[in-house]
Amino acid sequence: MSKRDLKKYLTELSKEQLEEQLIELYEKFAPVKVYYDFVFNPKEDKLLQESKVKISHEYFPIKKPNAKWRPKAKMRRSVAQKIIKHFIMLGVDPFIIADLMFYNIEIAQTYSANNYIKQELFYKSIFNSFEQAVNFVISNGILIEFKARIEMIHQEILQQKWKNKYDFEAILDKIDL
Repeated sequence: MSKRDLKKYLTELSKEQLEEQLIELYEKFAPVKVYYDFVFNPKEDKLLQESKVKISHEYFPIKKPNAKWRPKAKMRRSVAQKIIKHFIMLGVDPFIIADLMFYNIEIAQTYSANNYIKQELFYKSIFNSFEQAVNFVISNGILIEFKARIEMIHQEILQQKWKNKYDFEAILDKIDL
């Protein structure tokens, strides 16, 4: 069904029929419920804090009470990417999305500062996150507000002597930092 056909169909419905369909969608499909819950009660700060906790647990998992061993860090970039995509879909403020994007990189750097990581994929993955974050702040016109964090990330990369530091520097050269 095209968007035009949908509009035509919706104009033919009475207000009551339209309300019934929306309520049915709300009850039947979780993404619709999540969307309307967010629209009517955004609580962006709470959502941001919960998301930061999820991301940090990827690198610093919490030992469960009475457990004899501490879980190993999974370091999955996909967890943060999924949350960021969800924030974009909901229409969360770009400052909050950018904050989360840079937080993801910063927590990964904190982990790598204290742990030897031999997988090259980790560094490539963080570079991809960095490139996406920089492109996001540029496209949303908020680069200036995040310049200090971008520079701090770059300084940390130099301090930790990441092998792909030149890839990061190429991006910084493009934005004239």
